Amino acid sequence: MDEIRRISANPRMSGAVVHAGVAYLSGQVAINHRGGALADQVDEVLARIDALLAEAGSDRSRLLTATIMLSDMGAMPVLNAAWNRWIAPGCAPTRTSIQAVLASPDYALEIVATAAAD
Repeated sequence: MDEIRRISANPRMSGAVVHAGVAYLSGQVAINHRGGALADQVDEVLARIDALLAEAGSDRSRLLTATIMLSDMGAMPVLNAAWNRWIAPGCAPTRTSIQAVLASPDYALEIVATAAAD
């Protein structure tokens, strides 16, 4: 039986769960830049994803899929500019972007990702 590893877990949820060579990341939001500029929120969320992927034995070049929830689809150009700088060349995952009501009006986006892991 494959081991299930939980990362940054609390009683409600885990930041990531690794099982059978796949890392499943929970939705990541900007904590430090909550309510701040969109570009700062995007950069923080991508950095949080990087940190969880590293802890899971993976990195952005091994992303399989990403679901991006935006509070306002008008944010897409800012998101795409940061995403294009961040994503590993030639390693774009599948991606879905939707407009959603997020857990707090201070959140501009939330990103859920899945990646291959060791």
